[in-house]
Parts: sequence; structure tokens; C-alpha cells
Amino acid sequence: MFQAAEFWVALATIIFAVLAFRPGAKAVTAMLDERADKIRQELEEAQRLREDAQATLASYQRRQRDALKEAEDIIAHAREEAERLRLHSTAELEAAMKRRETQAMDKIAQAEALALQEVKNLTVDIAVAAGGRLLAQNLDAQQSAKLIDASIADLRRNLH
Repeated sequence: MFQAAEFWVALATIIFAVLAFRPGAKAVTAMLDERADKIRQELEEAQRLREDAQATLASYQRRQRDALKEAEDIIAHAREEAERLRLHSTAELEAAMKRRETQAMDKIAQAEALALQEVKNLTVDIAVAAGGRLLAQNLDAQQSAKLIDASIADLRRNLH
């Protein structure tokens, strides 16, 4: 009987424990489920934040690549523009040098023509003066009058 009483006490204890533990188990299970849901929500939030951060990082990296490409394009354009300006300036300088050379050659040609004309005029003046002295020394009055008359006749022919 002793065993039967111990059996019934053990059985009653187990039943009591199960009945007492059941509402507590439900509360613990509910609390654990709540905690699991909260952890799951936090993980989902962390995952969402991580994805947002990765998207933002990718956006910044894309912007950085775009900015670098734009900077490279600006530098390339500036180099092209500098080369174009250099070529343009060189062409303008060469054109200006050619114009100045042409002007200098024209001035030299004018100076040569003027000098040649002055030499001709001087030669004519010297020849006329020398001819006048020779005629004055070698001609008498009668020959002189004939030469003057011939010159006047030639003058009328040359003027008309």
C-alpha cells in the first residue's frame, strides 16, 4: 500500500506540476514567441537598414565615378581647348609674321624704287649740268642759238 500511496503522490505531483506548468508554459511560450517576433522584427529592420546602407553606398560610389568621369572629361576638354588655342595662336602669329614680312618687303621695294629714282634724277641733273658746262665752253653764240631753236621744236613735238 505504501507503494500505491507513493505512486498516487507521485502521480498527483506530476498532474499538479503539469496543470500548474501549463498556464506558466503558455505564458513562457507567449513571452518567447513575443521575444522571437521582436528579434525577427529587429533582424528584418537591420536587414532593411543594411540594404538601404548598401544602396546609399552604391549611389555614392556611382556619384563618385560620375564625378571622376566628369572631371576627366573637363580635363580632356581643357587640354583640347588649350591645344586648339595654341594652334590658333601659332597660326595667327605666323600670319602676322608673314604680313610684317610682306610689309617690310614692300617698304624695301619702295625704298629701292625711291633710291633708284633719286639716283636717276641726280644722274640727269649731273648730266644736264655737265652738258651745260661743255656746251658753254665749246659752243659759240651761233651754235648755241641753233641748239636752242632745235630744242624748242623738239619740245613742241614731245608735248603733243
